Formats: sequence, C-alpha cells, structure tokens
Amino acid sequence: MKKLLREFFLLLALLCGAGPALAVLPAAVDGQPLPSLAPVLKQVTPSVVNVYTQTRVRVRSPLLDDPFFRRFFNTPDMPQERVSQSLGSGVIVNAEKGYVLTNNHVIAGADEIAVGLKDGRSLAAKLIGTDPDTDLAVIQIPAENLTALTLADSDELEVGDFVVAVGNPFGLGQTVTSGIVSALGRTGLRGLEYQNFIQTDASINPGNSGGALINLRGELVGINSAIFTPSGGNVGIGFAIPSSMARYVMGQLIQFGEVRRGTLGLIVQDLTPDLAGAFAVEPGKGVLVAEVAAGMAADEAGLEPGDVIVSIDNQAVNSAMDFHNAQGRVAIGESLEIGYLRKGKTRNTRLVVAAVPVLSGADLDYRLEGARFTDLTERHRQLNLTGVLLDDLDARSRLARQGLQPGDIITGANRQQVHNLADFSRLLENTRGPLLLQVWRDGRSYIVRID
Repeated sequence: MKKLLREFFLLLALLCGAGPALAVLPAAVDGQPLPSLAPVLKQVTPSVVNVYTQTRVRVRSPLLDDPFFRRFFNTPDMPQERVSQSLGSGVIVNAEKGYVLTNNHVIAGADEIAVGLKDGRSLAAKLIGTDPDTDLAVIQIPAENLTALTLADSDELEVGDFVVAVGNPFGLGQTVTSGIVSALGRTGLRGLEYQNFIQTDASINPGNSGGALINLRGELVGINSAIFTPSGGNVGIGFAIPSSMARYVMGQLIQFGEVRRGTLGLIVQDLTPDLAGAFAVEPGKGVLVAEVAAGMAADEAGLEPGDVIVSIDNQAVNSAMDFHNAQGRVAIGESLEIGYLRKGKTRNTRLVVAAVPVLSGADLDYRLEGARFTDLTERHRQLNLTGVLLDDLDARSRLARQGLQPGDIITGANRQQVHNLADFSRLLENTRGPLLLQVWRDGRSYIVRID
C-alpha cells in the first residue's frame, strides 16, 4: 500500500509541477517503464499499406433512349464513362516478391490498383488472384525495400488475447486501434462460402478492410474484413479472417491465380437437439452425414448416411461450417483423418480430397452444350436449396439464348426434382423431346423450355 501511495503522489507531483514541461505522463514511474505498444508498432506499420483503386463504369443517360431528344439535340448515341474510386488497406506478406494480402471486395472489378507505403511511396500493383468465397485477394508491387509481416498460427488464439488493428479508416491515413479477441469461429456473414472469423472489439471502420490484425509480438493473426454496424459507425464488433485460412488461400492464389478446392464426397448437416438425442450424441458436438456421393472418397471408405463426424485431423467438428472450412483448407490430393461415430462406436478413416465433380453440356445432352454444372455449395445448402449450379456458360450457347446465366440453380428437370449432378445426369439420359428446366435465381423460380 505504501508503494502505491508513493507512486500516486510522485505522479501527482509530476502532473501538477511548477512548469508546463512536467505536465505530461513520465516515461517511467519509480524506475519502471510504462507499458507501450510503440516498439512493436514501429516494426509492424511499414508492412501495412493503403490500397487505392479506380474502376471505369460506362453510364448512359436515360434521355438517350428517347429518339426525339437525340434527333432534336443532335446527341450521339454514345455511353459516357464514369470513374469510381475506392480505398482500403493491405498487408505485405512477402518482401522479396512484393506480395500484398488484402480483401477481395477492396479490389474487385478495379481497372487500376495503387499501393501507398508508409514511407510515402506510391506503387502500381498487379492483381495476382482473388477468392470471393473467403473475401481474400493477392496483389503484387515492385519488391524494393519492403518489410513483411510474419504470419502467426491463428489456431492458437484464445478469447481474451490482446490484438491490435492497423489500417486506413476513412482514408485518414495509417491508424492503430487495440482490443481483445472477443470470440472465435464466427459465421453468418452474408455472401461468403467459407467463414471462420475472429471477432474483436478493436475499432475497425470503413477503409480498414484488408488491414492487419496483429498479436502483441507483432505477428499477423488476421486480415480485417468486416464490421457489424447498425448505425454505420463502429460499435465494437469487427471481424477478421484468420491467418491460418489466409495462408492457404494466399498459397493457392500465388500458385494458380485461383483457389482450387476439392471435396470428400460428403454432404453434412448440423445436429439439432432432436437429432443429437436420436444418435446419442451431445448437442453441438459433431455433424450428421446426410448424403454420400457415389464413387467418391467417402463412399469408397464405407461412410454411410447417418454417421456422425466428430473430428477432422484431431480437431473437433461442431457444425457443418466447421466441416466445410476444414475441407476447404486442404489442397486436392491431400488427405484428412476423419473421426466418426456409428451405432455409438468411434471409428477413424483417412480420406483423400478429390476435385469437385463437374458435368459439361457435351457430357449430358446436346441441348446443353456450352454449359458447365457443379454440385451446390454449402452457402446454397444453408438456404435449403437442392439442385445443380450453372457454374459457367458460353454466351453463344442455347441456354444463354434462353436467358439462363452463370449462378442459376437448376432445381428440377421435366417436373422431377434434381438433388445433385448424378440426379441431373440420370434425368437427362431418360428424357426424350423438349427439356423443361426449373430454374432458381435471386429468390424466384421459373420454367425454361429447351427444345
């Protein structure tokens, strides 16, 4: 107690001393330095950059649709161009090659990308690859006198760990905020296929996207991505993409320009309390196997609908998103050890991740030439949709002329429900005459006839 009183009166004397120079906090109290993040940030901030983009958008005045207006004013029927600008943040992750990690939504559709460094340099950047499913992108700048951040293992984070966010909010310039890890494994953000967010109360605002979330050792634990904001301002709920996910995605983007994900051939669903009771499993522990794709790794290993997967590579699986994320973090050709329950007994097997099955129009039916179909993603299944995804489409194809677009979901064919690619292929093989496709798009369903 005497020591605390001595420190208090010493501090009071310093703050209320006889000169203005004393009216500041001292660098040390009783010989002990005050805690400060400054030494760590001096090492980190040169690695966090500002990202500026320009996008050219062609616009057309509605008056040009009026022939009288065009003829009277002798106005040429030519659309004009508008330049849209945006800004965000990024993190240098490889100084030798100039790789910068940022958010996909920061650079999506940009015609020009520029990077501003802390030392004042502005450099043109080249797009290496994007992954909209995780909202990550890699760009590259000239590798001259750069400083990179070390990626930490975000799987070691715990709720309550101190973290610091560094970015460029509102275009103000480099800004640092601090907080703690509020939660781990957050999901539910719209529009993303893979979600395993770090939640933090470190202030994250517009422009912080793509910036760094670091630990107190100055290591990168996450890429700031989104905020929850009913009012448009920061309310202490921000989300960052874990470095463990970012490391895998970055490697794929650098190697292939895209992320090539595979599948184990399983469709799983969350265990409701009723289902958990029926399978004698603790609620919130494990996921139920709903379907096993014929001929895929899981089928060959003997997994069956009704099995309950409880772990992947000795990591607990508590939700369908946990399973989906674990599957999506492994390259095609690599294997995962699956722990599962069947009739109350624990079993283990090792499954190799295979390429996602794809059917092209040429494999299915001459009327579908130029089309490419895949099974639905986890994001679609969360919307309780079944069918096949029209993944790619030639603009000159028969389907395109009938108004179909990439992203459409075929939920039925000739008044029969389509569950997956195998269903779709089988229905088409038995179809003679016109083909009636039931198409789901943007919450609406309609029928298209293909002759």
